[in-house]
Amino acid sequence: MSQPIPTTMKAVILPSAGERLTLRTVPVPTVVPGSALIKVLSTAVDGHGPALLSGKIFTFPDNFTPGCRTVGRVAATGPDTTSLTHGQLVMIEPFFRGRDDPNVQILWGAFDGPSPASKKFMAQNWALGGYAEYTLAPLENVHVLDEEVLCGQLGYSVHDLLQLSVQLVAYGGLRSIGLQAGETVIVAPATGSFSGAAVHVAVAMGAKVIAMGRKKEVLEEFQRVHGESRVKIVVPTGDVEADTAALKKFGEVDAYIDISPAQASTSTHIRSCFLAVKPYGRVSLMGVVTNDLAVPYSYLVWNSLTVKGLYMYERADVTGLIKLAESGVLKLGEGAAMTVLGTFGLEDIEKALELAASDTRAGRVVAITP
Repeated sequence: MSQPIPTTMKAVILPSAGERLTLRTVPVPTVVPGSALIKVLSTAVDGHGPALLSGKIFTFPDNFTPGCRTVGRVAATGPDTTSLTHGQLVMIEPFFRGRDDPNVQILWGAFDGPSPASKKFMAQNWALGGYAEYTLAPLENVHVLDEEVLCGQLGYSVHDLLQLSVQLVAYGGLRSIGLQAGETVIVAPATGSFSGAAVHVAVAMGAKVIAMGRKKEVLEEFQRVHGESRVKIVVPTGDVEADTAALKKFGEVDAYIDISPAQASTSTHIRSCFLAVKPYGRVSLMGVVTNDLAVPYSYLVWNSLTVKGLYMYERADVTGLIKLAESGVLKLGEGAAMTVLGTFGLEDIEKALELAASDTRAGRVVAITP
């Protein structure tokens, strides 16, 4: 028998950008048409959380609850729900879009978008993120997970499942350039949270990967779980010519995906990777590099390269990624070199942020468990 939903709950609140997070008792949100109320089981803590919550990178409304990668159970649904049922294990993916205008986009629990319409969309509807006992999400962003398969047969924990919404970003980028089984793709950099996920996703899609990054121990983890025949590694030197040669020594390169952080804006790796891609190859750009690209215009033309910028992913990608995981082809947990560094209650959010910031390497997970 299901437990009654309380009228109040605990939630972490950020009064305004740069202020201290506080734990408050707030009303449990009311389910409305087009939404689902989710009992939160686990929400990931971003390793760059303190910087993001400062408001210098992302903006968000006042009295905002962060937390954008959540796994939970359906607690209640609106009258127009057709598939969700009480108690189902679900993932909330954070790329919320307006139903009447999909160009109005926010990152739930993180960023209210660049436009007045997107800021209003979050402030008036979706300012409650995952650092709470319950949260509300649009039906189209709540995705059922096969608990019997993922947690039973494959043995994943709810914390392992948090990685799905990270891998989803990489899956969207790789799908956007039509990565095919048997092709070779450069992932560079490859040792951060999102970029490292691209290695596992590309392998699951049947590709061979050249993983490039400065943290050799992380690159070696990829080789350990996937084998040297599927993952080659390159540690960049900063010498464009030498790094290009190092990438090309493994044979023809069909594609390159870049999910660089802002800190890599002056890195030479982007030029080296472009120069390593074969004629008629494809490039996916998904990072937050702030500088202009230092890539020869003539090289792009003469080699007929396709360059695709992509913000997040398409809705169809979510279903495809979940199917990859449920089939066992896309690995999570130990099979993806994942390590759960720690789990914390809502009252220990500051400790959780500190631990997450101490290790931002690929596959490191810190979770809030209300």
